[in-house]
Amino acid sequence: MSEEVTVTMRLAEGMHFIGEDRAGRTIDLDSPGEGAGVAPSPMAAVLMSLAGCSGMDVVSIMRKKRQDLRGLEVIASGTRSDQYPRVYTAIRLDYRFTGTSLDPAACQRAIELSRDRYCPVWAMLRPTVDISYTFTINEA
Repeated sequence: MSEEVTVTMRLAEGMHFIGEDRAGRTIDLDSPGEGAGVAPSPMAAVLMSLAGCSGMDVVSIMRKKRQDLRGLEVIASGTRSDQYPRVYTAIRLDYRFTGTSLDPAACQRAIELSRDRYCPVWAMLRPTVDISYTFTINEA
């Protein structure tokens, strides 16, 4: 069964928009060049969406693997085309795991499962964007 998701974006002022989902949760977006600088740009939000989506998958998988994960930071960096519409041509994800005696193979597998099976943002970007990743493990 398909699911329909609806959001509304409303102009607040200048180029600052406030988005709202059906449950009333909000997000702010702004234009880096013409806006007031009060919120991330839509393109930064794409990186945040990818990092957040994959990060949630990875945390869930690591917990199911009973890994002692204490923290996860996902840093997303994107390279944009010089030509309009200036899409991302490459994205790099750097996963920074923190925990006690984390198994590197479990970390690697969790990222692969997010990439190949669970993260819809990654799946949407994959056909047109070269997405690579690295990870490090820090002992808690």
